[in-house]
Amino acid sequence: MPDDSELNAFSPLHPDEWLKAPGPLLLALEARAPWEAAALLASLPLLRSRAPQGDGHPVLVFPGLGASDATTLPLRNFLRERGWTPYAWDQGLNFGPRHGVLDRCRAQLMQIADRHGVAASLVGWSLGGVYARELAKEQPQHARCVVTLGTPFTGHPRATNAWRFYEMVSGQRVHDVELQAQIRITPDCPTTSIYSKTDGVVAWQCSVNPPSPRAENIEVQASHVGMGMNPLALFAVADRLAQDPAQWQPFATTGARRWFFRQA
Repeated sequence: MPDDSELNAFSPLHPDEWLKAPGPLLLALEARAPWEAAALLASLPLLRSRAPQGDGHPVLVFPGLGASDATTLPLRNFLRERGWTPYAWDQGLNFGPRHGVLDRCRAQLMQIADRHGVAASLVGWSLGGVYARELAKEQPQHARCVVTLGTPFTGHPRATNAWRFYEMVSGQRVHDVELQAQIRITPDCPTTSIYSKTDGVVAWQCSVNPPSPRAENIEVQASHVGMGMNPLALFAVADRLAQDPAQWQPFATTGARRWFFRQA
């Protein structure tokens, strides 16, 4: 476990509130992910009638740690049906930013933007959201907006139940103060973090953007593993992608939405 000095270096909270990984109960609740997939199938007719329509612009979608493009297929299919042009990351299983991974992400974003002649939106699930945020910082001219799902970009990197797996498959250590300081910086483009307080993998506080005119946080009831198939999360993604970056407004939680969404 990290010592007190490590935690203090990373945590944005008071020392009495240092973040810890979600406990056994929340981790066990990750088993509800198949029900979220079933809920998506059941709610598709409603989503098709209520979710915003896309304008055709490209959306590059990144999977989470240890996952492949197969896990983002429901999300990409939904976006395609709503009128956007989604792209998979096309690098197989996401085992972290190993040699060449980020270079291929950079090249892919440039190619997509050049092909369409417009900036692309970047959507990332868990670790994939870190890629999306960093690419938006590196290539602001090619990034229309960033939407992340359960992505840990602040707090201590060990405030997740996946850090050991990350170190094993990526060959990298999570304790890198300089890197974590960089990851915490919010991109300049409109940036949305969709998170859940019942996330069993990532401490939800690790997914909260600091106050900013063009950054926001949307809370949904979802598991970490099922967030990319959760109908509430998908509705929020579509709503954010439909925003005009030049006239961007925070996600509205008025009317019936107040029963399903909250903002940090």
